[in-house]
Amino acid sequence: MIISRTPFRISFFGGGTDYPVWYNGNGGAVINVTINKYCFITIRRLPPFFEYKHRIRYYIREDVKSISEIKHPSVRECLKFLNHDDGIEMVHHADLPARSGLGSSSTFTVGLLNAIYALKNHMPSKRELAINAIHVEQDLIRENVGSQDQTAAAFGGLNRIDFGGNEHISVKPIVLSQEKIQLLQDNLMLFFTGLSRTASDIAKEQIRSTTKKSKELKTMLDLLEEAFSVLINKNTPMDEFGLLMNDQWQIKRSITKMISNSEIDSIYEAGIRAGALGGKLLGAGGGGFILFYVQPNKQKSVKNKLKHLLHVPLRFDYTGSQIIYSSHDDNF
Repeated sequence: MIISRTPFRISFFGGGTDYPVWYNGNGGAVINVTINKYCFITIRRLPPFFEYKHRIRYYIREDVKSISEIKHPSVRECLKFLNHDDGIEMVHHADLPARSGLGSSSTFTVGLLNAIYALKNHMPSKRELAINAIHVEQDLIRENVGSQDQTAAAFGGLNRIDFGGNEHISVKPIVLSQEKIQLLQDNLMLFFTGLSRTASDIAKEQIRSTTKKSKELKTMLDLLEEAFSVLINKNTPMDEFGLLMNDQWQIKRSITKMISNSEIDSIYEAGIRAGALGGKLLGAGGGGFILFYVQPNKQKSVKNKLKHLLHVPLRFDYTGSQIIYSSHDDNF
């Protein structure tokens, strides 16, 4: 039996520039961090005592005789990609709900690939894991997804990730003092809007709009450079990071009408009026989690104003996808 644990991520800057349709011609970059909320995948070889060969459990249960019958696209394509035809039982658990803007589908794919690799006695590098997850989602499943979620889930930590060019993907850890990391963590508040959405549908519309929104995407990359400078410059107040988040959100929400809506706008405006310096809806848009940058002395006010929403405390995670349990039993 194998158990993998893979962190969810929050994205600060550059989201939307990590789609190949953009970065292959223009280059892209994001600043994101993984958090201490996880996706768990348990997988084992299924003994041959059943009428079916594979048992897959997530929010539904699938008992099938062949991989091609598996309805869950990521499970089906990961098993095909790694040529794993032995009978398996797979179970999925997560700390946070799916379709919520934290890269859950890509986190699942990364964790599943890692677990299957372990079942096959292979330990992939973080880069191998990220690149293969991107291949599965973009080329095999043909999902409308970018490339930051898989990379963040595989590597873990606070990173600047650049896309395009000769390296295709370059991960640069942002090394900060413990004091500055603590300051950034302490100024972040994460709330669940209660609104779910299908990210692929929203991303599809955003991809369609990419060629018409080059000015906005380039401005978002400029803001990322400013935010990166705030992080690495010890003399720049961290609050500038929060103000830049507000600037970026105003641009991102203008890319397509599907990114925000009246309810999300109302939540965001309430948070700002209560004292947040900035914030953003996480992921493709339309619902899920919303992140605010709030000075500690204003957090009680923001929490009271948004008391109808679930507040989710968070800390940063630096491990990336890991195998946390491995036991190889005798095969039948």
